[in-house]
Amino acid sequence: MRTYNVFISHSWSYGKDYNDLVDILHKASFFDFKNYSVPKDDPIHSADNTTELENAIEAKIKPCSVIIIMAGKYSTYSKWINREIDIANRLEKPIVAIRPWASLQASQIVKDNADEIVGWNGPSITKAIKNNSI
Repeated sequence: MRTYNVFISHSWSYGKDYNDLVDILHKASFFDFKNYSVPKDDPIHSADNTTELENAIEAKIKPCSVIIIMAGKYSTYSKWINREIDIANRLEKPIVAIRPWASLQASQIVKDNADEIVGWNGPSITKAIKNNSI
């Protein structure tokens, strides 16, 4: 079984969604992944400046086979999620966007950059990861 290297872009103010998504991926049948995301307590946050932080995030994204972005409206206003999209595009990494649970609105920026957009459903998410991974 293949192990998928996944970077999950997220905002710390929406940490529960991130944790729920990671839980869904861990519980998925016939699916194995390595999480390259930046946890809240990661030393990457102690970068001395924006350039250092961006370089550290790029180093996390480089080995990934797919980038996951939670496509809530808040993503439009997150400068780091936008930078992660730019890094993913520059490195030619596929992006899978996940529409928030019970939400009709999604970030236009995320939708415009996503290779696939799926709902908040474990089998749909893992299938999109498998189908879009490089």
